[in-house]
Amino acid sequence: MAHILWVDDEIAFLKPQILFLEQKGMSVNTATGGEDALDMLQEEAYDLVFLDENMPGLSGLETLDRIKQVYPHLPVVMITKSEEEHVMEDAIGAKIADYLIKPVNPNQVLLSIKKLMEGKELVSQKTTRSYQREFTRLSMRFGEQLDAQEWAEVYQKLVFWDMELQQSEDKGMQEVLNSQFQEANVNFGKYIARHYAHWVKAPAAERPLLSPDVMRSQVLPRLSADRPTYFLLIDCMRYDQWRTLLPLLQPHWTLVEEQSYFAILPTATQYARNALFAGLFPDEIAKKYPQYWVYDDEDRGKNLYEQELMAEQLRQSRLDIAWSYTKVLTETDMKQWADGLHNSLGNTLNCVVINFIDMLAHARSEMAIIKQLAPNEAAVRSLSKSWFQHSPLLPALQLLAQKGARLVITTDHGVVRVKRPLKIVGDRDTSTNLRYKQGRNLNYDPKDRHILGFRNPGDIRLPASNVSSSYAFALEDGYFVYPNNYNHYVNLYADSLQHGGISMEEMIVPLAVLESRGR
Repeated sequence: MAHILWVDDEIAFLKPQILFLEQKGMSVNTATGGEDALDMLQEEAYDLVFLDENMPGLSGLETLDRIKQVYPHLPVVMITKSEEEHVMEDAIGAKIADYLIKPVNPNQVLLSIKKLMEGKELVSQKTTRSYQREFTRLSMRFGEQLDAQEWAEVYQKLVFWDMELQQSEDKGMQEVLNSQFQEANVNFGKYIARHYAHWVKAPAAERPLLSPDVMRSQVLPRLSADRPTYFLLIDCMRYDQWRTLLPLLQPHWTLVEEQSYFAILPTATQYARNALFAGLFPDEIAKKYPQYWVYDDEDRGKNLYEQELMAEQLRQSRLDIAWSYTKVLTETDMKQWADGLHNSLGNTLNCVVINFIDMLAHARSEMAIIKQLAPNEAAVRSLSKSWFQHSPLLPALQLLAQKGARLVITTDHGVVRVKRPLKIVGDRDTSTNLRYKQGRNLNYDPKDRHILGFRNPGDIRLPASNVSSSYAFALEDGYFVYPNNYNHYVNLYADSLQHGGISMEEMIVPLAVLESRGR
């Protein structure tokens, strides 16, 4: 039952509205002036205040200011005869919860109360009912013969409901969605097992958009001499994280195109990002530019030559343009890049790699405090949004919008929360990634449906460091663990964020084109 304080110097004329609310089970106390209202707020707790704007003595706006100083979270509904814009602006600036114009009728008042007191619950109930209706339709789609575009749409729909139900208090429905996500990933893994080897050998026009196709088909054709294009690659950014960041860009940027592409296997930076900047599959890079390819068993950085690979792709595309490449690893790097933006505005293309979200994923796996701060996907989204909102990156992008630049934002792969340990045995040179293994003599249960193996790396356009090299990929939420000291590593990596394997979260990644609102 809502407990309301109604402040109006003509309170006697409001008896019908007050009686109506009391009949609805609400408790209403009244005051005829601002000073009386402040005294009553000190004596008793209220859920909501209705406040007249035009009162003798302490005005409505002055009373509102005094209320907010002491009770900043108490909802206040301003009621006024005035429709002057400056009155509305002053009230909104003082963080009123709602604004009503006299004369107000009882139903108008009731609607405002429901919106403020029960709004979250009503939204939660409607969201739950809507998802319940969608549940059956989504589940039926998993059993259909979907193509790549349809799988991208299914994943986007599941992410939409995940973000909607995040606002809901119905935790049971969130668990239902989690189960549906798992079911979808089971079927997605089967789909990839059937089609991936064909994709990577088919001409670009006959396959879904893959990592090596991104630059050639989505970025280079958009370049123009009259303004710069900024290609922003945010490492390890999932689709749900992108949808969380987008609203922060929209005051300055217009989203003109959004699509998904498929990150190649392994969904790891060494493979997917090198392929993107080179415009080639990993086996082609290793053959054509052996000086730029680093095998898993080599003890040196795996992504040291992205700039050189991009230069080769531009040369192969016969594009003689001014361009730049910047890798941002630290906050200092970010500030230096943002401070030097004016130096890049004359370039046709500027490629920028941002590593924060990837670092967040690894930190969550390695640091207990980060895992406590981000126990689930919703919390990871929140941390990603907080970083983006408060880093030098956002104001830098706002400046680029003012300069009329074009912006292309994407990632190299996503990340998945792992829960299912999978036993595998390999020699001492086997790669250390938990979602894929590359090495000689990989030994695992071939009947385990959570593992997809390729004995011949060439079948999926991957290089082999020796003739007996093979690859194994974890599907769904699996992660590889060696039998030695098994329990220790199971507990260490359970519920961590990993990438390299096969899941919708890792493979179906966003690509967006934005134009500045000034153009």
